[in-house]
Amino acid sequence: MNPFAALNTMLVDSFGPLGPLMAVGLLGLLLVLIALPTMMKRQRDRFRELKDLQPGTGDGTKKKLRRVENKIDKLEKFAQFLEPQKKEELSAAKLKMIRAGYTSKNAVRMFHASQLVLGLSLLAVGGLLALISSLNGQELTSNQMLMYTLLPCGIGYYIPRYWVDKRVEQRKTEIIQGFPDALDMMLVCVEAGQSLDQSIIRVGKESRIGYPALADEFDMVAQEVKAGKERTTVLKDMAERVGVPDVASFVTTLVQSATFGTSVAEALRVYSADMRDKRIMRAEEKANMLPTKLTLGTMLFTLPPLLVILIGPSLHGIATTIGGL
Repeated sequence: MNPFAALNTMLVDSFGPLGPLMAVGLLGLLLVLIALPTMMKRQRDRFRELKDLQPGTGDGTKKKLRRVENKIDKLEKFAQFLEPQKKEELSAAKLKMIRAGYTSKNAVRMFHASQLVLGLSLLAVGGLLALISSLNGQELTSNQMLMYTLLPCGIGYYIPRYWVDKRVEQRKTEIIQGFPDALDMMLVCVEAGQSLDQSIIRVGKESRIGYPALADEFDMVAQEVKAGKERTTVLKDMAERVGVPDVASFVTTLVQSATFGTSVAEALRVYSADMRDKRIMRAEEKANMLPTKLTLGTMLFTLPPLLVILIGPSLHGIATTIGGL
């Protein structure tokens, strides 16, 4: 006998039709009570204690700064269980959020918090629907109870992940589409006598309307160079943030040009021509894939009506003949 069916029968016999739902609710409450002490336990922040002990700052200023900091990031006290504890996992999560366009400090925390909130909210909605169905006299099996409760919870948990993945792909597509035009504009600026840093600033300004994601990346490069960071490191960081092979190849070209002392304008001219050819090849690839994608639609919406037109009269005649016999 199925153990779930036996357990469901025992709960129904003991507590009535709402027995399985009550058991699921009590189990969830028990898990929350078990995890609550660990979640609320906060480790000591040694750096914050040292900062509070630092002289030269009045108590009023400290309280004001703390209030502003609390308003900026209200999830900081929950960072212990809203962020990965391993450095590699946290770096990978931050990189994914940056590639999606979320560059704030608490982006990873907000992402996991949204997963938790949506999962619990849809779990409560599913439990409420199951309760309403039971009150209306509908008998729910254990499998249906699990579908009512766990399926909405899983959907709510994966909605933020799907949204972030979609944002990453949209941002990559936007950067790939605007990169050839940005290279052409950068080539014009360099050949007109501007330096590479000035051309990056100008390209970021001019491409803001059509390709805001690419403009954000160029603006970040310009700001980091102004802050005194080495240009090679800044460009490599840009390639890692974007995650697009074309940008990585462009950064490699500029780094090699600076290393060997060759002309930046000549390197940009060759690479921009290559990017234009790649854009044409991508367009041709999509055009060549179109007939294959239309094959299924053609078979579904063209072939059945054609068969009805061609074979329909013959079938009608055969059926009439058989009926006359």
